[in-house]
Amino acid sequence: MSAVVGAGTGTTTPAGRMRALARAESALFLRNKGALVTALFVPLVMPVSVRSAIDGMDLKEAGLSVGAVILPASIGFALLFAVYAALVGVFTARREELVLKRLRTGELRDVEILTGAALPAAVTGLVQSLLLAAGCAVLLDLDAPAAPHLAVIGLLLGLVMCVALAALTASYSRTTESAQVTSLPLLFVSALGSGITVPLEVLPDRVASFCELLPLTPVITLIRGGWTGDLSAYDALGAVLTGLAWTVLSVFAVRRWFRWEPRR
Repeated sequence: MSAVVGAGTGTTTPAGRMRALARAESALFLRNKGALVTALFVPLVMPVSVRSAIDGMDLKEAGLSVGAVILPASIGFALLFAVYAALVGVFTARREELVLKRLRTGELRDVEILTGAALPAAVTGLVQSLLLAAGCAVLLDLDAPAAPHLAVIGLLLGLVMCVALAALTASYSRTTESAQVTSLPLLFVSALGSGITVPLEVLPDRVASFCELLPLTPVITLIRGGWTGDLSAYDALGAVLTGLAWTVLSVFAVRRWFRWEPRR
C-alpha cells in the first residue's frame, strides 16, 4: 500500500502524477484475485445468460437480430463489472485504508487522485469492450458498424459515467464488504432495465419510456444504434444529452459528497 501513497510524490505534472498512481493501483489490482475474477471473467460469462434470455423473444418484430442484442449487452456488462463494480471497491478500500487522505497531503489534486485510481479499471473496461465487440462481430456474423462514431461516443460516455457513479456509490459504502452490496442496485437496474438483458424495443411503451431515463440506457442505445445504423439523429442526440446529464450530475455529487476519510 505504500506504493500507492508514494504515487503522489516525485512528479510535477498532473499526467505524471496520475500515471504513477495508476501504476501503483494496477499492481494492487493484479494482486486482488476477487477483483480480477469480477472484472475479467464475469463480463465474459454474462452474455451467455443474455443469449438464453432472448431465445423466447420475437426480435424480428422489433427489428433486431441476436447479434445486435448480445454485442451491446457484452459491452454493458464490461462497463458494469470491470469498471463500475470494481471501482466501487477500489475507492472504498483506499478510503478506509486512509490512502486517499494521505494522498491529499501531497501534490495530487482531488480529481487526479480519483482519475489515477480509476485508470486501470477504465483501461480494462475499454480493452475488454473492444475485444468483446470484435468477438461478437465474428462469432455472430455481424456486419461492420453502420455509424461507428455513435458506438465510440457511447463507449466513452459509458466509461466516464461508470467512473463517476462508482465514486458516488463509494461515498455511501462504509466498508469494502458493504461496497459489494451498495453497488447491487445499479447493477440490477441497469442489467434489467437499460436494454442489456431485455431490449427496450420489446417492452411496453410506458415501461420503455421510463427505462430510457436510466443511467446506462443511453450508452447501450448509442452502441446498438452505432452498429445497426437505425438510430435517428434526434434519438442519438437525446441519448447523448441523457448520458451527459447523468455524468454531470454524478460528477457534481462526487465533488459535493465524496468522503475522503473512513466513515464512522
